Amino acid sequence: MTSQAPIRSLTGITTSGTPHLGNYVGAIRPAVRASRQPEIENFYFLANYHALIKCDDPDRVQRSTLEIAASWLAAGLDPEKVTFYRQADIPEIPELTWLLTCVTGKGLLNRAHAYKAALDKNEAAGEDPDFDVTAGLFMYPVLMAADIVLFSAHRVPVGRDQTQHLEMARDIAQRFNHLYGELLVLPEVVIDDNVALLPGLDGRKMSKSYNNTIPLFSSREQLRKLIGSIVTDSRAPGEPKDTEDSALFSIYRAFASQEETTAFAKAFAEGISWADAKQQLFERIDQEIGPMRERYEHLISHPEEVEALLVAGAEKARAVAIPLMRQLRTAVGLRALGAAQATATKTKDPHKDSLPVFKQYREKDGLFYFKLTSTGGQVLLQSKGFDSPREAGQAVKRLQTEGPAAANTLKDVLELPAGIEPATVEEALNRLLNSDNL
Repeated sequence: MTSQAPIRSLTGITTSGTPHLGNYVGAIRPAVRASRQPEIENFYFLANYHALIKCDDPDRVQRSTLEIAASWLAAGLDPEKVTFYRQADIPEIPELTWLLTCVTGKGLLNRAHAYKAALDKNEAAGEDPDFDVTAGLFMYPVLMAADIVLFSAHRVPVGRDQTQHLEMARDIAQRFNHLYGELLVLPEVVIDDNVALLPGLDGRKMSKSYNNTIPLFSSREQLRKLIGSIVTDSRAPGEPKDTEDSALFSIYRAFASQEETTAFAKAFAEGISWADAKQQLFERIDQEIGPMRERYEHLISHPEEVEALLVAGAEKARAVAIPLMRQLRTAVGLRALGAAQATATKTKDPHKDSLPVFKQYREKDGLFYFKLTSTGGQVLLQSKGFDSPREAGQAVKRLQTEGPAAANTLKDVLELPAGIEPATVEEALNRLLNSDNL
């Protein structure tokens, strides 16, 4: 059920804290700008189910949901032009999570970075490997996959640290499609390496974990005070200052134009005092954030307005989710008993369970690969590395739709594993080509 137009993009933010300048520069601002592209159908959601994995304070989750929603709206997100909703308002998400859970291998989830990091932490502390590891943490990638595929998202902009979760979402969706038919769109990871990662007050990445953040909608007085506390070196006024390792300069650059940044770098070279540099940073941030502050404070004071927008957004989101969920329920057998025999007879492919399958993945070298495997798991064909998942996916699509003919034209990027004969691969590709599952 792959739809080519319009292209759908989906972005979520976990409701477990107060938005800070790093969230604004790295997620909110680029998302709001992207929402104005008419050729993209954008979905933005408040990931409050995900928040329960990280936060067991109900009041904090509720407050964060309001603060994050108000931040996005104050920053210019227009609910009339996008689908803006709260995750927990979509009951189809946990339902799909269960369907996907039933096709997801535990071995895949064992490799998730967050789970492995928890195991490593426990090992270092001499604890039981699964100490304090919840099923929620372990199942996080499946919930994330449900968030994405329920809305047939083609593109999911994420930070590089979230790439693995998107690749796992693709793997899970591919497995579901292999078993039940091509019902789920495989999402494409979108990483913008130009998005700034802001340093915090102490020079490390701005993060709630480090307690070094600058809240996005601090009052003017609080913003000035926090900027004044940014760690700098001991160079006195008149001494040239280094921009390379300066948290203050990095934050300024994330808000300023190229011309302003060049002028600020010149001032560093000429020995601007840290007090004057911090004042310039304060003025530049407040120039951008200040006009949004009144709207934010109004929304925080009127949560019923935000609630009404989210309820309306959930209706729009469910208009997309319900039809797909109906198809998925039917596909897995959760259907009216009177329709079971006719549906099964119509859709069942006697060769489906014996078909080979393509698997796409990313290696540590940063390149994207695919392989063709038999139902027994034997690798029949292995690709070389591609620079993007789109290139790898295009090659797979050609092999699926053109069969052995495509293998000949793509031979420069394909490798035969030891012991595999070309005739075996040709037979596998022909079976895929002649299958109704593609």
